[in-house]
Amino acid sequence: MTSSSAELRVSQLIGIVGAGTMGVGIAQVGLEAGDEILLHDVDEAAIERASDRIRDGLVRRAARLDLDPDTIDDWVEGRLAGLRSATTLDQVGGESDVVIEAALESLELKRTIFAALDAAAPPTTILATNTSALSIASIAAATTRPERVIGLHFFNPAPVMALVEVVAGPATDSDVVDAAVALVARWGKTPVRSADAPGFIVNRVNRPFTIEALRMLEANDATVEEIDEALRAAGFPMGPFELMDLSGIDVNLAAARGVWDGLGRPDRLLPSHIQERLVEEEHLGRKSGHGFYRYENGRRVAVADEFAGSALATSPDAIRDRIVAAIEAEAKRALDEGVASGADIDLALRLGAGHQQGPFERASARPR
Repeated sequence: MTSSSAELRVSQLIGIVGAGTMGVGIAQVGLEAGDEILLHDVDEAAIERASDRIRDGLVRRAARLDLDPDTIDDWVEGRLAGLRSATTLDQVGGESDVVIEAALESLELKRTIFAALDAAAPPTTILATNTSALSIASIAAATTRPERVIGLHFFNPAPVMALVEVVAGPATDSDVVDAAVALVARWGKTPVRSADAPGFIVNRVNRPFTIEALRMLEANDATVEEIDEALRAAGFPMGPFELMDLSGIDVNLAAARGVWDGLGRPDRLLPSHIQERLVEEEHLGRKSGHGFYRYENGRRVAVADEFAGSALATSPDAIRDRIVAAIEAEAKRALDEGVASGADIDLALRLGAGHQQGPFERASARPR
């Protein structure tokens, strides 16, 4: 079989390495599209849990599709029939047309996985990683086929979020990029193309949403509640501090450090000492019950005592304008550096970060 014929098949066998949240979500998306999924994890119990979670996800999906109740079970079972487990990476690499790695975010681990897949896979197999931040080139260097290694960054939860960043490493063949874009589109997702740059599109361009808010808090320019309220009023789905508490302050800090390091440690993206302290104190947000807000039984009850304060002088419009301007400036830098097109940056920020308008759309719509 030639490379082109493998990549143009309507239905494919997709190997997925990692049966955690992202691996399970990606597997569900592939099954919904009618592909066969070969799922591998070093933890056999994780595979069993994954099958149950995928079934539950398909049942929820069937309900949203407004299927006849009499056909839901058949629809779910028909999709689940395409799910198999693999006991070894050799099996995944040897049988799959495309492998999507969704293991822990460790460069050493991913390089080990990719070396094993590379040794077992036919030359036509595409090897993809779901990394949200690690260098595609660094992962591809563990293989003998860097031209067939690509990033496919799905957003969490994968069955719900429409965006997928398709990240080409410096050696990735254009045909592989096109095949990955086609696969993502066939799965009903919206692909955007990104260069192999720190943070790709969303994690880079949207970084000022939280960093600039933290700068204002550090300088006592506005309170946590004022900043969150100002951004919600401006049409964002949640404020920066609500977002950090939801995703995990430790997770957000790790992403901030990664982008800052990768871009040469620019002052504008320096991680905040407030986040550093909260992580040291294990005040990680909703999951720990304490972050910028306090939580009881998973519900927010009040702003954390240390961040409670009286209203300050900065107006909601000024808060909004400062954060939006920082995002637009970062978008311009990413565009100038060739990370992505302006259209893909706008699309990525709308679908991946919940912006009503992308940074270039917003800037062009502003009265001059």
